[in-house]
Amino acid sequence: MKGNIFEALIGAVVLAVAAFFLVFAFSAADVGAVDGYEVTATFDRVDGVNAGADVRMSGIKIGTVTKLELESDTFLAKATMSIDSAVQLPKDSSAEITTEGLLGGKYMAIVPGGADETIESGGRIQFTQSSISLEGLIGRFGFGLGSSDSDSESTE
Repeated sequence: MKGNIFEALIGAVVLAVAAFFLVFAFSAADVGAVDGYEVTATFDRVDGVNAGADVRMSGIKIGTVTKLELESDTFLAKATMSIDSAVQLPKDSSAEITTEGLLGGKYMAIVPGGADETIESGGRIQFTQSSISLEGLIGRFGFGLGSSDSDSESTE
């Protein structure tokens, strides 16, 4: 009977330590939504980006993608982002979907413009670059669709 109590006590200690590390990792990882003002941007495709993805500028998290939806009139993907109130985006900023690495996840990258005016809450980022399909690039390369006519000409 004493063995069972001892094993249960050790199990409880292990679970408490695991819970502590989980809470610590969650708080240190800076995950969660950013409170701030909302901006939108439209893209041809948003492959790999989901609600909750990071919005970064110069590699630093400044916001979160809060919603993705399809515009019924243009059939473009509309991304709604919550941007930190301390960051005021210039009106000519651009948004692009970028990959963290070769096999990493995707996030929204904001490239700041040089305009004096800023995007207001509820405003829209006009300049966007959609995600690049890795499968499409491999297909073009594999089937020779990526070469130009000048590459196929022979020189004598």
